[in-house]
Amino acid sequence: MPRRTIDLALPDLSGRRALVTGASDGIGLVIARRLAAAGAEVVLPARNLQKGEAALQSIRRAVPGADLSLRELDLASLESVGRLGRALQEEGRPLHLLVNNAGVMTPPERRVTADGFELQLGTNHLGHVALVGHLLPLLREGRGRVVSQTSVAANRNAVHWTDPNWDESYHAMRAYSSSKIMVGLFALELNRRSEAGGWGITSTLSHPGVAPTSLLAARTETGRVQDGTEIRLIRALSRRRILVGTPETASLPALLAATAEGSPGDPRFYGPSGPGRLGGPPAEQPLWSRLRSTDDARRVWELSQQMASVSLSAA
Repeated sequence: MPRRTIDLALPDLSGRRALVTGASDGIGLVIARRLAAAGAEVVLPARNLQKGEAALQSIRRAVPGADLSLRELDLASLESVGRLGRALQEEGRPLHLLVNNAGVMTPPERRVTADGFELQLGTNHLGHVALVGHLLPLLREGRGRVVSQTSVAANRNAVHWTDPNWDESYHAMRAYSSSKIMVGLFALELNRRSEAGGWGITSTLSHPGVAPTSLLAARTETGRVQDGTEIRLIRALSRRRILVGTPETASLPALLAATAEGSPGDPRFYGPSGPGRLGGPPAEQPLWSRLRSTDDARRVWELSQQMASVSLSAA
């Protein structure tokens, strides 16, 4: 029996400007390519410009005539985030879509960003908070949409309120879960603030399920010297299309979150609809229990701005 093709038809995005973090490989690269193929101008920020240039050229080969630009961005440095934000503001062009996709996962030992934040907290969450803060005027001008990638890991554990920076003790997976819960709560609070303040921004949330990407592979920045057992298993399952997805299918929830109709008042969450929400066609989903507390969302909103040294209230 032929296997069912999982895909998503995107609307015409001509005239729209998008920025996708983590677009140098994996799911982010697919998201950027698909947006470019739909006609969007896509900004690709990269920490490693050589890797970013290779990604840009791969998109151009797949999408001749794609409107792309490469910028430097290290989400683990608030100074780097600020430089990109100021450069884009100086250009004075509205931003219609921001996909906060980049991330790191479970460094075996605690590592910190340039600003002293635990690496997962700083990269997955605070770097994106700062980016939203710097780009908020451009998003407001474009009546834009912000898509934030959380993770199935956000459906367990909790925000580490007593020690959000994991200074006292470090647990790799709990720190990852905490960062991704914070991503989700912040995105939902951004949506509420936009609705209440008339900002015109829609903030949606997605998760990719499980797919073979570089998150659990050997990576210099995480100190992982060889591929983990988990990624080897995920690759094997993905090749057989058992339970988990591929980078192509795992990109679809974020693409649906980026293009589905909706208003700023709708807290929308998208992910795979297959068994365990690990793979399968993208669909809207109910919020996980850890993302439902408006009190926690407000708390994350205030704490995150303080830690990231940005203010979104005056945007």
